[in-house]
Amino acid sequence: MPAAQAPLPPLPHRGAFITLEGGEGAGKTTQARRLAEKLRARAITAITTREPGGSPRAEVLREILLSGLIKDLGAKAEAIVFAAARIDHIDHTIRPALLAGTWVICDRFADSTRAYQGSFGGVDPGFLEVLERTTLDGVRPDLTFVLDLPAEVGLARAAARRAPETTTDRFESEALGFHETLRRSYLAIAAAEPERCVVVDATADEGEVAEAIWDAVCSRLFAEGAPRKAENSRESSGSTRKPGKKREQDEAHPAPAPRSTSSSKTLA
Repeated sequence: MPAAQAPLPPLPHRGAFITLEGGEGAGKTTQARRLAEKLRARAITAITTREPGGSPRAEVLREILLSGLIKDLGAKAEAIVFAAARIDHIDHTIRPALLAGTWVICDRFADSTRAYQGSFGGVDPGFLEVLERTTLDGVRPDLTFVLDLPAEVGLARAAARRAPETTTDRFESEALGFHETLRRSYLAIAAAEPERCVVVDATADEGEVAEAIWDAVCSRLFAEGAPRKAENSRESSGSTRKPGKKREQDEAHPAPAPRSTSSSKTLA
């Protein structure tokens, strides 16, 4: 690992870093794409990326992790390999983009290690805390969305979208109890860090979920707030956002400037 990097400048002097977390089939990839499209429509440069993966060498480690080749080495070994992939991802994709003023939207990040290898795998929280601090090197999300839905619903969605010739990966193949534990873990993370996390009801229609995410991005990261709030949602720390009826918005209307922060770890 290279030497520690200089701290990221505060917003709005860099791009914002947004992560999406949640169980299998929650719609993270779809919502990351939709959010990036909304930002680009408002002349904000944005990229989507994923974990594990997101950079050439991290994608190699992704194949190893999802294949289950290192499962027998235990959850601690998996956490270390995830961290190695994350270091490369941060160094070659996330940090350079943020410094260039690009918004980064990531499908899974460090919270997934806390949930998968921590809550379910039983890896010592102190070990994971040290590993996370070393791995992230100051690069922490400004805003995290936890897409929440019952485990059995998410698994059914994942199965429906899977191509007939493909098999389940290392984590999708785990029993229902595993996925229920993950759901509780993500909700616990959101409850513990309400200044960073927003829980979104992912059982709603795809467009309604996207609307709830956009409202939270506007109200939390844009200085002027959202043009309109989503109906039936409440903007309290760590609360679940209930998507309201879908509405048309003027895609040509530029978004307000990002909210100024005083620390590189704001909302982290």
